[in-house]
Order: sequence, then C-alpha cells, then structure tokens
Amino acid sequence: MAVRWFAALVAATLALAGTPAWARPNSIPVPADPAKACAAVKAADFSQLLDAPTGIITATVLPFRSDNHEYGPTNIEICEVIGFVAPTIGFKLIMPTKGWNGKYLQGGCGGGCGTTKLFWCDDPLRRGYACLGSDMGHQGNVGDWRWAWNNIQLQGDFGFRSTHVASLAGKAVVAAFYGRPARLSYYWGCSTGGRQAYHEAEFYPADFAGIVGGSPPLNETGSAVQIAWTVKANLRADGSEILGVPEAQLLHRAVVDLCDMNDGIKDGLIGDARACRFNPATIICKAGQSGRGTCLTAEQAEAARRMYAGPHDSKGKAIGYYGGVMPGSEINWVGDYIDGPTRKAQYRAFIANVFRYIGFNPGPGPNWTLNDLDFDRDPARLQINEALYRADNPDFRLFRAAGGKFISFQGWSDTSIVPLGTVDFYETVARTMGGYARTKDFFRFYAVPGMRHCSADGDGADNIDTLTALENWVEQGSAPDMLIGYNFDWHGPATAAPVWPLDPARVRFARPLFPYPEQAIYRGSGDANDPKNWRRVTPRPSPDNG
Repeated sequence: MAVRWFAALVAATLALAGTPAWARPNSIPVPADPAKACAAVKAADFSQLLDAPTGIITATVLPFRSDNHEYGPTNIEICEVIGFVAPTIGFKLIMPTKGWNGKYLQGGCGGGCGTTKLFWCDDPLRRGYACLGSDMGHQGNVGDWRWAWNNIQLQGDFGFRSTHVASLAGKAVVAAFYGRPARLSYYWGCSTGGRQAYHEAEFYPADFAGIVGGSPPLNETGSAVQIAWTVKANLRADGSEILGVPEAQLLHRAVVDLCDMNDGIKDGLIGDARACRFNPATIICKAGQSGRGTCLTAEQAEAARRMYAGPHDSKGKAIGYYGGVMPGSEINWVGDYIDGPTRKAQYRAFIANVFRYIGFNPGPGPNWTLNDLDFDRDPARLQINEALYRADNPDFRLFRAAGGKFISFQGWSDTSIVPLGTVDFYETVARTMGGYARTKDFFRFYAVPGMRHCSADGDGADNIDTLTALENWVEQGSAPDMLIGYNFDWHGPATAAPVWPLDPARVRFARPLFPYPEQAIYRGSGDANDPKNWRRVTPRPSPDNG
C-alpha cells in the first residue's frame, strides 16, 4: 500500500514540477583521460586567482566513498581535489570523471565548521554534480570554537569570506579539470550553512544561480543569546536541572492534545506552532497529585514558560526578535537542553564556548561561564563581532537582479535556531521587496511542521527534495508552488540528506508544503498522503498588501 500511494504521489509531483534532474540524461563531455586531467589540476598554478589565491595539495582519481554511513562505497569514480584559499581556508572538491551534468554545487557546514566532509553530497554526486565543501578557514569540529579566540582573520573568514572565495576556487578548478566552466552553480546549506546561504544572496549575488538555505542563525550572537537563555531557564543556581525527560514528555503530550488539530488532522503534528496557545500552568500539580511525568511543580511550569517566552532583560523587555522554543518541540529539548539517556544537554558547553571565543571582542576566553552573561548589558556588547557574521540584510534587490532563485526552510520544532527569527526575517524581506507576491518570484520560504534542526529524522515530513525544486525553478522556470515532505525511515546522520528518489518501502507518510505565509490544512477526508486532500490557507495578511 505504501509503495502504491508513494508512486502515485511521485507521478503527481512530476506533473507539477517537470522532469527532475535525476531523471534527465546528461551529455556534457568529460576528460578522455581523467587521471591525466586530475594530475594537471595538481600541477596548475592557481596562486594568482583574483580575490582567492589558491593552492592545491592533492588531486587524485579514486572511487567515491561516502562520508555518510547510510551509503557505502559506490562505483562512481571521482577526481578528488584537496586545496586551500590563502591563508587557511581548506576545501575538498570531488568531480565525477563520467556523467558530469555540467553543474557545480557548493555545500555548507554546521556549528563551528572546521571540516570538509561532504556529508550532503551523496545525492548531488549521483546526479552528476561536482561538489565542494569548505572548512570555513580552520580545522576542528562543530562544537570547537577555540580557533577564533581574538583572531580577527579567522573570525572574518568564518563570517563573510570563506564561502565566496571557496566558490571562486572551486569553479576555477572545475573549469581546469573539465576544460570548460560549469554552466550553472548552486548552493545548499543548513544551520551555519543556512547563514552562509543567506549571506551569499545578500552580499555575493552573482556566485550562485540558485540557493537552498535552511534553519539559519542570521544573527549569530543573537542566536547564541537565545540558546543561552533557554539553557539557563532550566538550571537552578546550583546547576541542577529543573525539567527532566518525564516533564518534557508530559509537556509534549499536553501541547499535542491541545493543538494537534490546528492543521485539520490528528496526526501528532502541529501545523502552525504560533497558533498554539499553551500555558504550562494548566498542568501544575493539584492538591494530592504527585508523580514525575503526571504534572508539573510551580518551579517546573515557570521554567517551561521562560523557555517558550525566549530572552528578556530584567525589566521584561524582549531581547531581539528571536522568541523562544515553540510548542510542539518539547521532545527535542532532551539532549539539547535536558540531559537524556544517551546524551547530556549539548548546548550548555557549546554555547558557553561561543561566547568565550567568537561572541565578544576581545574574547574573554576559557574562564568565562554562562553565569557571567548579563542579559541587560551583553546583547549590545556582542554587536562588535556580530558585524562579521550577520546575514540579515533584507534588501535582496541585487540577488533578484542577478536572476537568482532562493528556497529556504525552517522547522517549527527546531530547538537550535528557533523559528520565529527566520519567520520574522522573511516577513521583513517581503516588506522590503514589495510584498509576498513579488518576493515569491525569486525567494520562497517553507515552515515545516514537526521538523527539527536541519533534520531528516524528526516527527514531521522533513525529507524534502529541495535541490530538484531549485533546479526546476532555475532551469525550467517552474517555481515551487508546492513541495512534498516525507517522513522517512532514515538511518544516516540527522544533518545529512537522503538520495532521491526515496525508497518507497521506507516512507512512512507525506505532507504538502506551501510557500509561506500559506499553510496546508487537511480537508477532513481522503488519504492524508495525497496533496489533493489538503487546501492552502493564508492565516496572516501579506506585508504591504503584496
């Protein structure tokens, strides 16, 4: 049964969007002798490349081996190039020796970056793309920020330079290997990669014909303030937790019981988390009621209220436009803000290191703790370094004039980059660009129910083939009027992406996604996996009547 409805859904989607790239033949000439062409790349001098003096460390023909454990070795042969843009921006570029589609795809990283692993390239490589990933100027891991301590060069590379100059280097190497430049260039990124995506569109609009950017920390230090607030809201003065796993589960049940039907169907997902008016005080223990996971103490209800509310100063004034974690996200607090059975609350140490090493100028270093953060004083102090990182300029005129297309997404259940900041920014872009209708000509945003941070394994229909949608928009002029999200039995890293088309046997359910501010509402009858049984509504007026 699952295979039948999935096949019908794919057919309907193709009818709407045209032939996806993975179903199209490609006939771009490739080097007759890949080993010789790859060796020539190693011998070439890229040191005079304008704005991006580049060195090649290795260039090797070898079988592609995925960085994603979901996929093993393949029979795809690549020329793998390891290089750097001076002074320290490392990159890895892989180019198929056969079946190149003539296109270049650059991917983003997450957290503090520091790696060139191409965990997102399994699907694009199978489509014939040349793929590049950058470490953003340093080596490390997503939670390691020590590289940035009072190093303005590395902070600037991370903030605004790396993605652009890596694209210049990558395109030059692609042209050298294939003997011709790529006919189209695309970008895909989420989290820090999403911030890179927005920054590219705002400041380097000619780099990519099409961009996908998800869950972006558009204001890096502002997002850090929001996360720090949520961490501290669940800790007592002695460092002990107020809410634990049973309380998170209780809160989630209560929220879903209250708001599950706001998209017209009882499926455990909340269509628009903003419309869920949940008050944790409604489940405070009554006289004679006790037991963890059955009700909240007053202290626990207040902690939950503060987490939902988001950062405020001592006078109760909201800090920034970020808001708090959204109703429906409570299960995802476990492991992020609440110690879980397999992982400690990861953001306690992570966010402290952000402030220690990249937030302030000068950086206070390893002795700084979250107890030192002052919500009255410090948000303004963080703006010195924020000038290096921010990607929240709503003026997209140059990107629009360049003919670029942008697809953005954000999960309503994201606890890392809370949704309201991304929603607010898109609304600001729409006001700046003349309304939603004009903005959707080149920039479309999708809010995804039940989606976690850049996740492919959450409760929602969070596996979305954004690359095909972008290709069809750029190459065929077919704007993504509707995307289809799939809840998929995913075995790989949560931040990676699956290979398309999906295995029908592993698809649990599907949901339509309409461009913001439109929202999908179930009609009340028929197969919920069929988009025909959903209607689109616009719950809020368009900015400036656009």
